[in-house]
Amino acid sequence: MASVLVTGVTGFIGKQITLDLLKAGHSVRGTVRSLSKEAALRKTLEGHGASCQRLSLLELDLNQADGWSDSAKGCDYVMHVASPFPLDQPKDREALVPAAKAGTLRVLDAAREADVKRVILTSSLVAMMYRPNRPKNLTVSEGDWTDAEWSKLSAYQVSKVRAERAAWDWTYQHGWEDRLVSVNPGFVLGPALDQTIGTSLAVVKLMLEGAYPAVPPISFAVVDVRDLSRLHIAAMTSEVAGRRLIGAGDSISMQDMAKLVKKSRPDFAKKVPVRKFPAFVIRIASRFDSSLRSIITDLGVVPHVESEYVTSLTGVSFRPASESVVDAAASLVQYGVVTPPSGS
Repeated sequence: MASVLVTGVTGFIGKQITLDLLKAGHSVRGTVRSLSKEAALRKTLEGHGASCQRLSLLELDLNQADGWSDSAKGCDYVMHVASPFPLDQPKDREALVPAAKAGTLRVLDAAREADVKRVILTSSLVAMMYRPNRPKNLTVSEGDWTDAEWSKLSAYQVSKVRAERAAWDWTYQHGWEDRLVSVNPGFVLGPALDQTIGTSLAVVKLMLEGAYPAVPPISFAVVDVRDLSRLHIAAMTSEVAGRRLIGAGDSISMQDMAKLVKKSRPDFAKKVPVRKFPAFVIRIASRFDSSLRSIITDLGVVPHVESEYVTSLTGVSFRPASESVVDAAASLVQYGVVTPPSGS
């Protein structure tokens, strides 16, 4: 069994990966920004059938250099999963780049210092699918790169592509091309493991709460967090060195997501919006609501990912988006993140 450094173990993706690694018999050294989260993390993992005897945690901040140099010592693999997604997008499109690049390079330097077998970098489909004049029916494949100079990108989108570019550039400089694999997930759904949820599940939460009267005309290429975890683990030993692995299956519109949530949770039926905002309304609203800026370039675009090669290389297939949506909504109710309306 292997020893794996996992950054961001308390996040939605990192927590699922940690659970699956432990249940498979591996040892996990996880990084957290605060050890105050340790007890809750262990409780969640043990509640889902993992033994935490092989789990150790380090209090490290990706924005600070302290402690990273020895973080991977004795580990066989590194999974750099931590990547914050700010709901409020800065107006300065380069604002998030320095931290995103520096954090990634700190992890890579630590991996090189420890001479690990492989680094699995959690990037994003965001780093692949944005460029001027792209078609509304957009096909995304392994060799595609987002144009970081495109003026319509949000700060988050710019940071993701620049961070992944920096990682690959680093490998060329250090002769590590055969030790890096990037996993580029789409919109991550599926069940939460506890009441702490990520940004993607917050979208389902807002639907259940009826926070908005309608949904924007956008679509996502979806990946289930359980399949994404399996892909990270398979990437440790599969013949995928130097590859970019698209982590996503079929696509779904936000309106169809809402309809699925409404059908699967009749107790919330009166709250879930199934109408669609016109695109021009979202464009106007984005001038006043920074959280909408990151979706402006997605209005009316339907992404179709070419991820069959990922299944061929790793054996990991992707479940239907509909299953991930329904399971996400069910978990939010199960853990009390949302409460059914009285009288439902």
